[in-house]
Amino acid sequence: MIIRRMVLRRLDLPLTRPYRLAYRTFETFEPFMVEIEDEDGRRSVSDAHVSPGSSAETRDGAWRFLQQRASAAIGRPVREAKAEILDHFKTSKVATTALVTAIEIMENNFHLQIDDNVSLPLLAPVNALDAAGIEQEMESGIARGFATFKVKVGKDVAADLLRVEMIRKAVAGRATLRLDANRAFSRDDAVAFAARLDPEGIELFEQPCDADDWAANTAVAEASPVPLMLDEPICTLADIRRAGEIPNVGFCKLKLKRFGGVDRLVTGLRAVRENGMEPVLGDGLGSELHNWLEACAARREITNAGEFNGFLKPKERLFRNPMPFEAGEIRLPPGYRPELDEQKIERATREQAVFQA
Repeated sequence: MIIRRMVLRRLDLPLTRPYRLAYRTFETFEPFMVEIEDEDGRRSVSDAHVSPGSSAETRDGAWRFLQQRASAAIGRPVREAKAEILDHFKTSKVATTALVTAIEIMENNFHLQIDDNVSLPLLAPVNALDAAGIEQEMESGIARGFATFKVKVGKDVAADLLRVEMIRKAVAGRATLRLDANRAFSRDDAVAFAARLDPEGIELFEQPCDADDWAANTAVAEASPVPLMLDEPICTLADIRRAGEIPNVGFCKLKLKRFGGVDRLVTGLRAVRENGMEPVLGDGLGSELHNWLEACAARREITNAGEFNGFLKPKERLFRNPMPFEAGEIRLPPGYRPELDEQKIERATREQAVFQA
């Protein structure tokens, strides 16, 4: 297969409600979409989303990288182009992933072939801040089939502990909680928060301190009554091995957009277990297309609630055959492949660049 044409798009996907993280509040998702066409007219499409503030990678830098690599790939065999793109992985991890997964889809990658019925439970974020709102949101979420909820912390130790207790009371043992600080705590605040935490009903405490501050996160792991999960610093097999050496780091979260492709992601998920931890997968900022790819990787590798739930947040879904979701689970039937809604994609496109032979 020879790459004949590539179309790059910057999309704008408004959300149904603001998505609040410790470092940023999102009103819209802005993924980069990559479309590849070969000499026989076969097309494949993928995407990935740069999250400003979560790493040093920027949207403008990723857009430049995409254009440079697309220009270089025209007229090249797909395997050769993929290898060359991966040689530049460290320059732009998200953009590399968008390009490589588009090629993997064109190649009909083994991990994307759904042969049996697949059910993948997802977690749901907790947005409410007051007791009445929390109770209403928990009742609604449990009624819709969710059994795991993510609670964002990291701004104020006392206020975060109080909110966690309100959520625990509303859940009343009917679901599990994951706490996520998104790197927002200082070392001292994270240790104080963890030391005062009641572990009942809490599965894990995610990324308390800065991604590069391994010493601070190690100190929190020592103080925490629940296992830690590292997220933002995990981009390579070496990162996984390093995380596995820290006592009480029981979970390691991987995201497709930080691993450079589905094949590399699956290798990473298996390495997590080989290093004594449980893998967690998913990008809450991913589009339906990106989350479908993560779901395909998860079906043989993940045994807990997936975090590939970003597709539930935009006002519009991108597929003509939306990814089946019922009772808190993605449910993929045998042979499922997404069919993109071209009109919705055109409406969402804010900028595009075309490269062809």
